[in-house]
Amino acid sequence: MKLKPADLPEPSADARAASEALTRIIAAEIAARGGWISFARYMELALYAPGLGYYSGGSRKFGVEGDFLTAPELTPLYGQALARQVAQVLAASSPLVIEAGAGSGRLAADLLAALDARGCAPERYQILELSGELRARQQATLSEHAPGFAGRVEWLEELPERFSGCLVGNEVLDAMPTHAVRWTDEAPEHAVMERGVGLADERLVVAERPAFGALLAAANALPVVAPYRGEVSLAVRSWVAELARRLEKGALLLIDYGLPRHELYHPQRDGGTLRCHYRHRVHEDPFWFPGLSDITSHVDFTALAEAGFDVGLDVLGYTTQANFLINCGIAELLLEERDTLGILPGLGAGDATGTTRLLARGAVNVLISPNEMGELFKVIALGRGVPGPLVGFSRGDRVHAL
Repeated sequence: MKLKPADLPEPSADARAASEALTRIIAAEIAARGGWISFARYMELALYAPGLGYYSGGSRKFGVEGDFLTAPELTPLYGQALARQVAQVLAASSPLVIEAGAGSGRLAADLLAALDARGCAPERYQILELSGELRARQQATLSEHAPGFAGRVEWLEELPERFSGCLVGNEVLDAMPTHAVRWTDEAPEHAVMERGVGLADERLVVAERPAFGALLAAANALPVVAPYRGEVSLAVRSWVAELARRLEKGALLLIDYGLPRHELYHPQRDGGTLRCHYRHRVHEDPFWFPGLSDITSHVDFTALAEAGFDVGLDVLGYTTQANFLINCGIAELLLEERDTLGILPGLGAGDATGTTRLLARGAVNVLISPNEMGELFKVIALGRGVPGPLVGFSRGDRVHAL
């Protein structure tokens, strides 16, 4: 059930003050641009404005103490399973892993340890991260959980000009700025309106104007039956295309929640997929205390495939997270963890072991259950010079559905 903002926990005084400061910055930009900015620009400011945006501020985002849980926060088995696919890509390309948007750093630590256990630790592990606060947390996580790899990890502020290896993007695409669009059946026929942000009585409000340029072309190409409201992420398409141009040999592994185009823009999904996350609750008001909530939208996986294919990449696989993790052996990893716990000195079959087993089993269930993350989250692989089939897509590949 999606909560109304009134049902959400009250922010602290400091959080409210930071949000009000960000709101003033947004309002000033709206005024400077003639009373209107695109929703994509608003989302960019709300999430990434220096020092005040959701990802650039100082509050904790990931984990139990934050606003939402990502797969790596649930269990290290996620990173261990993903490592099997990453290892295959590294063997076919170069010993480099780039992680885009590494969150708390938990996935980096788990991947490095798992790849090392497989005898294929990368020579370099690069993290593309723009948030100074998140960089600091990632460094702390790696120091605690993967101290032996400190010399191999480096942080990037921009993509390398050229690279070979494996790029991993786990829940990074959904938080890229998206345009909000309304397709009308009013005169002029089939008009497309861009839903942006304006001001009314010093409050942030939705304000529309006719779409044009690249946004209009992208919106007109979608299988939408007007009237309809939804999102179009030009930023996601551009980012994947840019990655594709820079990839010499290897693969992009992109994991996020979303759908192929014909499902994402289905008539029953009228209203769009824009969601906000605050303290493990979901709401639909992106103007509620800007900077305090994460803002996301579902990924159009058909657009990802097209963006990569148009620049020469092969679509190496597309499937649900459940299929991908099962193909990568997460069930076997769970059994191995159970067996390992059973022989740890001093634990035997005591409560600590039993609790750990239950937590691991529960976490894996969340990752692969159709009612949890298993079906909602998808995995796509785009590559160049990597022979198939990839292990993660050996069963249940849905490329045909794109």
